[in-house]
Amino acid sequence: MRGRIPRPRRPRALTGSLRNKVALAFCATTALAIGVIFFYVTPQLESNLQDQRVRDLARDARASPLEQLNRVDVGQSEYNGLVRAVADSADAQLTILQGPASDRLFVVSDSRQEAPQDTNYGLARRAVRERRVVSGVRRVGEEEVAQVAQPLFRFGRPELVALYSRSLKDTTSTVSFIRARVLVAGLIALLVALAGGYLIARALARRVRRLEEAAGEVAAGKFIEPLPVDSEDELGQLTRTFNEMQEQLVRVDRSRREFIANASHELRTPIFSLAGFAELLDDEELDDETRAEFVRTMREQIRRLQKLAVDLLDLSRLDAGSLNLQPEDTDLGQLAREVAGEFTPALGRHRSELELRLPDEQVAAWCDRGRVAQIMRILLDNALAHTPEGTSVTVTAERENGAARFAVADTGPGVEEDSAERLFERFHTADAARGSGLGLAIAKELAERMDGKIDLDSRPGRTVFTLGLPAAPASGGPDA
Repeated sequence: MRGRIPRPRRPRALTGSLRNKVALAFCATTALAIGVIFFYVTPQLESNLQDQRVRDLARDARASPLEQLNRVDVGQSEYNGLVRAVADSADAQLTILQGPASDRLFVVSDSRQEAPQDTNYGLARRAVRERRVVSGVRRVGEEEVAQVAQPLFRFGRPELVALYSRSLKDTTSTVSFIRARVLVAGLIALLVALAGGYLIARALARRVRRLEEAAGEVAAGKFIEPLPVDSEDELGQLTRTFNEMQEQLVRVDRSRREFIANASHELRTPIFSLAGFAELLDDEELDDETRAEFVRTMREQIRRLQKLAVDLLDLSRLDAGSLNLQPEDTDLGQLAREVAGEFTPALGRHRSELELRLPDEQVAAWCDRGRVAQIMRILLDNALAHTPEGTSVTVTAERENGAARFAVADTGPGVEEDSAERLFERFHTADAARGSGLGLAIAKELAERMDGKIDLDSRPGRTVFTLGLPAAPASGGPDA
């Protein structure tokens, strides 16, 4: 790869870096949680505590023995003593009011023997109107007070009203204490979240920056050592993927360089040969036999150029997706006989025997006939080009388990394990002097475009390339 001048980095804003974003996100999340507690949970807690105190006071009021106050024979001293006893039992201030019939209420007795601070008696009036116990929270002076008003009936009429009052100062103090502690804890949590988020974000940002710098090096054409995978999280997986990508790019770059060298050699040799023979043909003293030999050699070089050009054109069409396939019902056995016949001269030069093991019945495949013939030629040519002279080659075709198969087997030395894994990669060739390494790559991609595949089974003394294609039913068209 050619190097390039890296572009200067743009300065990031305060919220532009991953580190600051993560730290601020931690801080914002913590602040939101504290805000919810401070502005929603705490007021709800205060309201719930006040309601509980009111319910407790109402329960105590219903259980108090105040019916004795309606007796005529109760003296004032006994009256006041009963009021104080009930108030102490309820842990509240108890005020007995009279005069509901006249809509004006006045104090008959008070457990604290002092004038009540609340002179409105709105809750007591409501209890008289509704003839039932009512409760609520009122602000009396500077504090919240829980109140319960209980009408006392005589001859079916509410003659008296018992007004219980209990200060909610302790509840308010408790909630204020909790609110203050939440605020202090929230500030501490914010600081911890900010510091922790910053440290975590800095570690993440360092790993991201390492990937960024490595990607810049690779983009500039400088391959580096694989990055360490120090975790199993998303960044660890990204690092592993980056290493795999770089490894693949290294292989592609190496293959590209090898291909350029091979292609240059493949092009240079026939071109120089053609140029030399063209000059020799200008010699008027050449005899007819020599001239004919020169022409035959030139034709062979032209065929080499044509094959290389066709391979490159096929690859470009495959990459561009412009290779049109026309699937049809094709007899692989008959097609194999036709293609094998084309290799009769090559087999003679290679001093090899070709054995055809083809069934009498059709081996019907649903495929593009011309492209399958191209794959067969590639496999046969590969068997002859990369094996010693005299190597036996066997061609078979069969239909099995809903698939049509064509195989080319040879008795050559086999393919090395390391090379077998990359044999179908573009530009890879185990023998650079005998080809550009495009044939098997083209064959593999063509097979996949026809919903087929090519398998390799190789060991010393036997190598088999098998082309598997969808079988065509008798009615035509691919199997369902």
